[in-house]
Amino acid sequence: MVDDVDHALASVATGKNSSALALASKTRIIMCGRYTLKTPPDQWGQLLLPILESDADSQAWRENWQPRYNIAPTQNVLALWVDEHGHWKVGDFRWGFIPSWAKELSIGNRMINARAETVDEKRSFASAFKKRRCLVLADGYYEWQKRVDGTKQACWITPTDGGVVGFAGLWESNSRATDHRLNSCTIITTSASPDLEAIHDRMPAVLQGGAAEQWMHPECEPQSAKSLLVPAEVNSFQVTRVSNYVNNPRHQSSECIQPVE
Repeated sequence: MVDDVDHALASVATGKNSSALALASKTRIIMCGRYTLKTPPDQWGQLLLPILESDADSQAWRENWQPRYNIAPTQNVLALWVDEHGHWKVGDFRWGFIPSWAKELSIGNRMINARAETVDEKRSFASAFKKRRCLVLADGYYEWQKRVDGTKQACWITPTDGGVVGFAGLWESNSRATDHRLNSCTIITTSASPDLEAIHDRMPAVLQGGAAEQWMHPECEPQSAKSLLVPAEVNSFQVTRVSNYVNNPRHQSSECIQPVE
């Protein structure tokens, strides 16, 4: 069923198959399958602002910046990465990891997440884990909590202190699946912190401050990098219950995050 959900999400997100909407809306999405980035770049904090100011390539997307309230797989997402000179950059990546050897884009639909516990062991991720780590920028993510009656409550989970955080991720470049080079990424998940377990047993691996810098450092050994992929501290995230409006990946307005009783 997970594969069916991923294909449905991909079809809905790209507008290719409206009939896939029912499956994507009614089936629980694997963690982490939807998130937000609504905070304007000029409010991204001390870690990110110097990067934006020194990265000339960021000017184009900054001029066209739009808040995003419902980011879904196969869409382009913003992430921090390190170039061959060791410089931090902000770039666009297709969400859904496409290995360099893959000949079909569809493989990315099943690789939107990587498990922290095994990410260094999987053939698809092993090389990227050593050489191409990134931080996917977000200011919240969605999860669906099962109610007693079997229905599901949409929840928007955000940093308690607000602002933008980095989800640990991996990126890859592929020139076989399309007629041009395509950069894609995956978000790494870990066990949920104790205060979020009732909603879902997994959450994105969130890295900030020194941990984020260590994760991105080209000389950080895989074993050290893996040790950073731990649950967030208790009370570092807050939960807002929102309506089922967010279930539809086509919905992109601020209504997605409006609280409900």
